[in-house]
Amino acid sequence: MSSPEGAPAGSAGAAATTASSARHARRTPTDLTLTFVDEPNVRALSEVAGEPGWLLADRLAGLAAFESLPIETNQLYTTYIDLRNAHLADVRPIPAAGRPARDCDELPEGAAALGQIDEDGVCTIAISDEARAAGLVLEPLSRTRDRDPELLRSLVEGGSALPGNDKLAQMTRALWSDGILLRVPDGVRVERPVVLRWTVGRPGTALLARTIVSVGDDAEVSVVEEQLAGPAEAGPDSPQAFYAGTTEIKVGQDSVLSFAGLQDLALNQIAFQHRSAVVAKASTVRWALAQLGCRVVRSRIDNRLEGDGSTVEQAEIVFGSTDQLFDLTSYTRHLGRDTTGNLLSKGALADKSRAYLKGLITIDKPAHGTDSFLGEFGMLLSRQARSVAIPSLEIDQPDCRRAAHSSSVGPIDESQLFYLQSRGLDAEEARKFIVLGYLEPVVARVPLESARNHLRELLESKWRSRTGRPAESVA
Repeated sequence: MSSPEGAPAGSAGAAATTASSARHARRTPTDLTLTFVDEPNVRALSEVAGEPGWLLADRLAGLAAFESLPIETNQLYTTYIDLRNAHLADVRPIPAAGRPARDCDELPEGAAALGQIDEDGVCTIAISDEARAAGLVLEPLSRTRDRDPELLRSLVEGGSALPGNDKLAQMTRALWSDGILLRVPDGVRVERPVVLRWTVGRPGTALLARTIVSVGDDAEVSVVEEQLAGPAEAGPDSPQAFYAGTTEIKVGQDSVLSFAGLQDLALNQIAFQHRSAVVAKASTVRWALAQLGCRVVRSRIDNRLEGDGSTVEQAEIVFGSTDQLFDLTSYTRHLGRDTTGNLLSKGALADKSRAYLKGLITIDKPAHGTDSFLGEFGMLLSRQARSVAIPSLEIDQPDCRRAAHSSSVGPIDESQLFYLQSRGLDAEEARKFIVLGYLEPVVARVPLESARNHLRELLESKWRSRTGRPAESVA
């Protein structure tokens, strides 16, 4: 396992001290001086939006949790909090614009519905006639608040599915300015995917938003979420942009939700992401997530398998270059009987990029017959790249079908290179095919063909743009 800092030891200590003094000091989220996270801003946001009292109270509860919680509750992970590349003291939140979303009929090919969101809020909603007739709802949360305030209350009060012990998730609960609701009624199976497209990254701004997904009983839907750089030009000296977003999912009995996420935001972007799913009896949630952009990404996924026979399948990939940092954490809690979890995280790290892959599977006492696996793997493509993998288990119920984890970090396998070169490929082509094949498990799970092809193009582009010597050339 590689050290996250790669610090030299022994007689090189003085040199290490000199080098570290030239770098930014290690920084945790509490050192980011997010000065807008305070009660006056929470109250002002709620007043401008004309929100009911219960929603203001919920925001204030989120703020109180943010102020009281530590940045990391898991002692295994505190060493690896490192946000030195995040400079957010001067970012300012974007107020709720109050702009009405434009309803239109322009859908991506093969999609059942489209929601487009930028820094000024939800700008476009399009739903096919078939999906609308089936009762599918896709709308801004501001519209839900005006149309059915009790529905919104049932979906967001108390933090919905958000982890109550996560400081940054509670920050978003307190200060979200807009978001989107996807609701699939009981008995509805949507054959084509729903596309949620975010375009963000305006320099010097902070956007906090929530995505709520509610799937009824005996229902099925797939979602493709694209997080792309906005049209604003962001040069190397541009102020950073901040995005804090949540995805809060509740799935009813005998239902299936497939969620594919593609993140390719600009390198001036700092992103804190929280995705959570509560899964009922005999239901399945499938995650397929790709992290490519941003200067710093701090991501957390929470899965609660509450119903008997519930399942989560999760695959997340990272392709890092330059000095990007990816801090990815996954928590899966087995509560029902005969639940299943298959979780996989993979990172390909070039140049001076770093990835921390952390995961915890918890098997509670009622969870007889659990089958759960967690794998975390890092591939180093340069001498300066670093990765840490920390899979872990917490088992209170010994009656398990399987409870296992696995991890590794290292360069490309020399035997794989030799095999491909013996078949006529040069070394560069061989490395590319190995890396792209290593990341393919997520690409293949994206349910929309155009998004799948776009992801493959982005991975190819990322491969071409990397710099630095291959890790396998190191003596």
